[in-house]
Amino acid sequence: MPTIKFHQDLKVFQKSFEMAMQVYELSKSFPKEELYSLTDQIRRSSRSVSANISEAWGKRKYEKSFIAKLTDSEGEARETQTWLQFALACNYINEEQFSNLNNQYNQIIGMLVIMISQSEKWCSFLSVNQDDKDA
Repeated sequence: MPTIKFHQDLKVFQKSFEMAMQVYELSKSFPKEELYSLTDQIRRSSRSVSANISEAWGKRKYEKSFIAKLTDSEGEARETQTWLQFALACNYINEEQFSNLNNQYNQIIGMLVIMISQSEKWCSFLSVNQDDKDA
């Protein structure tokens, strides 16, 4: 039973980091005129999901702060989904790419919602057992 000592050990962090890298790779092909709008925004929001999880982990001594940062992470995941919808509507990505990424972000959101709803379990110790947690 592995113990979670660092935010990088969380499944939700690993998944969100992986998705941010996929978004980055996809966004390389966006048109140059989107560089300071859609490209920057989708990269920023996708990276913020992982960054806010990292911050939440560091603040878990304070349950309200932990919840607030996870809520921010959830919001960034939803924002990324919206930018993906724009990318699809503008034909920068295809339906399959959109569906895959959107589904992955739905899974991340689900993991974050579980963590938020079970915050007392995550905030009660300084390290937690991976087998006892869903994220």
